[in-house]
Amino acid sequence: MDRTSRFQEMMDFLDSFLEMGTPGFDCIVYHQGVCVCRHMRGYRDYGNTQKMTGTELYNIYSLSKPITCTAALMLMEKGAFGLDDLLCEYLPEFTEMYVKADGGGEAALPAQNPIRIRDLFCMTAGFSYDLQSEQLKRGRVETNGVCPAREMMRYLAREPLAFEPGTQWRYSFCHDVLAVLVEVLSGMQFSAFAQKYIFDPLQMKHSTFDTSTVDMDKLMAQYRYDTDKKCLINCGRGNQGFKLGSAYESGGAGCISSVDDYIRFAEALRKGNVLLNTETSRMMWSNQLNEQCLSTFSQDRVRDYGYGLGVRCPQMYSTKKDFGWGGAGGAFLAISPECSYSLLYVQHVLDSPVQAVKGELVKFLDGAFA
Repeated sequence: MDRTSRFQEMMDFLDSFLEMGTPGFDCIVYHQGVCVCRHMRGYRDYGNTQKMTGTELYNIYSLSKPITCTAALMLMEKGAFGLDDLLCEYLPEFTEMYVKADGGGEAALPAQNPIRIRDLFCMTAGFSYDLQSEQLKRGRVETNGVCPAREMMRYLAREPLAFEPGTQWRYSFCHDVLAVLVEVLSGMQFSAFAQKYIFDPLQMKHSTFDTSTVDMDKLMAQYRYDTDKKCLINCGRGNQGFKLGSAYESGGAGCISSVDDYIRFAEALRKGNVLLNTETSRMMWSNQLNEQCLSTFSQDRVRDYGYGLGVRCPQMYSTKKDFGWGGAGGAFLAISPECSYSLLYVQHVLDSPVQAVKGELVKFLDGAFA
């Protein structure tokens, strides 16, 4: 099948997302540095009166994570830290950690393993993603809802870990902690660091972690899908839950961006020598999990993938060719240095049925660019 036919198949597949409750979407594909496909359908507003234009802004949620990991790796290349350094050397509140006893409950025992910076990148630190934990709720109250990220780490550190660091993979606040590490080591607000060293050099003019600067009316309408009623619920344009307070900059889920901006970042990662050097880039998209941690990572959506420094990536001997990640609002990133493509898909629906199938997009590209 020729490439044009593959693209048509992919666009037909994308159009089926509208039937799954997606009001509007945008998908872009670059190959060897050139845009070879852009397909958008649907509406950008709550009243379904304005067609998609491609200029929409999105809460990209966990597609923030590759940006944050890249920012931290830039500092690593400058010698600011090593992957196996102890986190407490830089954030002392994480010196004495406790781990929940087997079976949960109130009991917690002193952690036997320290948290290493590698654990932050690899989601193996032992944190959870409990946005309503007792300590985080306390932090909201005691900071009057402002919740500066550096301050909130002190509250997070008081929460018992879910497991011994380095023994499991679990989606968590790891990359929020990593963003604060960037702040401490650089002496800059995380949003300012990302702006100066990533967004400005790549001319990502509509991307930011400082959401106070964003005109929320320019964000695409955002919904939550009600799986019981099979309908969309207007949930407002703001970040849904991951922005803990007015000043909280979430390295794991706090970026706002556009398709044209983020594909520039994706291409920089694909080339491997733009933001990071080649050796660091290859480390980022190579599996970093040992067998024990890998067994807790492999799930249906990431079957045959490993996990690198902030991205899913092919396991050794796997047929997978791409690395990337996704976001709670439905965004999806796939980058293949081997096949020379970058794909970005975005929508603005949380809990969407599309989440379960969007990974299928890579099959069309692997076929087209094999």
